[in-house]
Amino acid sequence: MATNQSQENSNYALERLRGLLASDQLDSDGKLPTERALALMFRVSRRSIRRALEVLAAEGQIWRRQGSGTYAGRQQDDWADHVETIVAGTNFMEIMEVRLRIEPQLAQLAAMRAKKDEITRMRELALKIRESDDSDSRELWDGALHRQIAQSAGNQFFLTIFDVINRVRQDEAWRLIREKARSANDTLSVSHAQHATLIDAIAAHDPAKAGEAMRQHLLMLQERLIRQTSMDTAGKGVLSDAS
Repeated sequence: MATNQSQENSNYALERLRGLLASDQLDSDGKLPTERALALMFRVSRRSIRRALEVLAAEGQIWRRQGSGTYAGRQQDDWADHVETIVAGTNFMEIMEVRLRIEPQLAQLAAMRAKKDEITRMRELALKIRESDDSDSRELWDGALHRQIAQSAGNQFFLTIFDVINRVRQDEAWRLIREKARSANDTLSVSHAQHATLIDAIAAHDPAKAGEAMRQHLLMLQERLIRQTSMDTAGKGVLSDAS
């Protein structure tokens, strides 16, 4: 009898779902198991699960993506439709100004909240960057490392903002400038060392040190970008004079 009551008890299902959302059992993207899997997991009916999910959706605790599933947190805005406009209307200096104000804060939060497996993942990504033998691969893994830090900060709204910034770096013009800047002198070796210092600070749960390490890393990149852009501008000027 007790089993039948629990099977048709939506409040019980809601309580169990709240517990799941508060745990660390979900995948990194926050996707929930299917309704059927949840029903089996909690030993309740699918109708109870469906009703409980409706309550959580109304509260903004979950959101649904058609054809994909149900996710924890509030639904992200679909920035894809606006990214091209954003890319066209900005430049690398504006991007770096925003990164310098956001990513050190994300590093601080990551130092406070990052789990052991997330720190391990950061070290794996840093190694991928070091082992990359071409700029395309380095850019890919570098973006993945910075996103892992942003994700480990545990703030979905911050992560949404970061994803918009990170999308801009995929623009071809932005990628070429970064590639030239990274190939200059000792930029790569300095960047690798800075990544190591940053991850060590996060692993030590030292927010102040992590934030400063991220700030110094971005300042170095900003300085190299400015230098590269100045060289490109000077080169164009020489060609123009010669013509």
